[in-house]
Amino acid sequence: MFWQNDYKILWTTRKMRSTSSGERANIGPNDTGRRKRCNVRPIGIDLFAGSGGLSLGFEQAGFDIAAAVEIDPVHCAVHKFNFPLTAIVPRAVEALSGAEIAEAAGIGGREVDCVFGGAPCQGFSLIGHRILDDPRNRLVREFVRLVAELDARTFVFENVKGLTVGRHRAMLDELVEAFSEAGYEVRIPWKVLNAGRFGVPQNRERLILLGARKGERLPDYPAPLTGIAGRRKRNGALPDGPTCADALGDLPDADGFDVLSGSDAVETAAFGEPSAYASSLRCLANDAWHCGYMREWNPALLTGSSRTRHTPISRRRFRETEAGAVEPISRFFKLAEAGVSNTLRAGTDGARGAFTSPRPIHYRYDRCVTVREMARLHGFPDWFRFHVTKWHGARQIGNAVPPPLARAIAGKVAEALGANPARPEDPLPLGDPALLALDASAAARHFGVEARPNRRDRKSGATKRKQVDIERERVAEQRAYG
Repeated sequence: MFWQNDYKILWTTRKMRSTSSGERANIGPNDTGRRKRCNVRPIGIDLFAGSGGLSLGFEQAGFDIAAAVEIDPVHCAVHKFNFPLTAIVPRAVEALSGAEIAEAAGIGGREVDCVFGGAPCQGFSLIGHRILDDPRNRLVREFVRLVAELDARTFVFENVKGLTVGRHRAMLDELVEAFSEAGYEVRIPWKVLNAGRFGVPQNRERLILLGARKGERLPDYPAPLTGIAGRRKRNGALPDGPTCADALGDLPDADGFDVLSGSDAVETAAFGEPSAYASSLRCLANDAWHCGYMREWNPALLTGSSRTRHTPISRRRFRETEAGAVEPISRFFKLAEAGVSNTLRAGTDGARGAFTSPRPIHYRYDRCVTVREMARLHGFPDWFRFHVTKWHGARQIGNAVPPPLARAIAGKVAEALGANPARPEDPLPLGDPALLALDASAAARHFGVEARPNRRDRKSGATKRKQVDIERERVAEQRAYG
């Protein structure tokens, strides 16, 4: 089953005549067919879409996201809320064909300009076996297959930096070979990009593979835009990017709102003076929407800010931890006001134990950061919403590519495609907020699919250590060792 939203895809679906790449004329939303080439919006399809970090970055670079494929219905619901024009395909990629995705996207006979996504993979196999033949790496093979079946002009493959080292490195050689056999050229040498060098206050490195159909222009990698705040500068270095204080300094303290003990949102006038970075994420700057669609939203609504109940013992430990250090009991990193965040991680999904991601400690308050504060550290604008629970919301951010990094990559893809799209004038309404509160079972029913296994609904049998016992051990160690 494919899910197309209530607004329906607005693109004209008449078959386009075959033209050269210099004359292509993909029609975007509300297009009359008379738009100049400079205003044409290329078409993108997001595989393993999650909540939509890549989708947002590509939209902001001028792409129309025709379809998003995602197996987790909770993520599908969040994507549907934030991208009301995108067709949601809530299925496993193994069960899909390129033709089915194109049909769900409603693109008719038009070309797919870019397929992008980050396929989960194990990275290595047993001795004597091809790595891509290992069942644990099947999703990488499926990514290659769907790029070819969709006959995409370009692709972007994103994954962890770990695939570039040790035994994992051999997988990249096989992956490049697989793309070549499918009719695609890969930009060599591949690169690991750090989001902190693209205007994100976070040290986050990701492997990025760029490719194009043979005969098409191969995209280049984007050049770094900023340095990483808090690091030693070199001669001729780029200006520092935003700091943790730039990202979070204007946000009201969630602990100051009783309503946030049972809700993730509150309307308030308590926002502070924003930095240039925060101003962009609050959509106060003229170019804050880039080449994306404006959204109809309430700027006075503080969202993703459910409070976390910390014990007094935890709060004291958080206060005593130095900025930029790791708190030894929780292993949480404490943000430095003039530095950047460590890599925000996702934890695990329900099928793998439902472990909560380790959120950093705020540099100013004796608590972990909220989901909205994580989103700020990741480059998501304030209109972008996540699931109302901290577990799902933090997981959706930790799994996402930071939108500013995705936008920089997508801009180079658009350049290779010869596209120079303009920002649409008409704003889009966001989806039904009820989508953000669906649990796994309700989300599965909403999209007409089976619910996925969720160990979070079952007790593990493990005994959690009590805070008082941990504190007793810590004090005893201090007395014993001075």
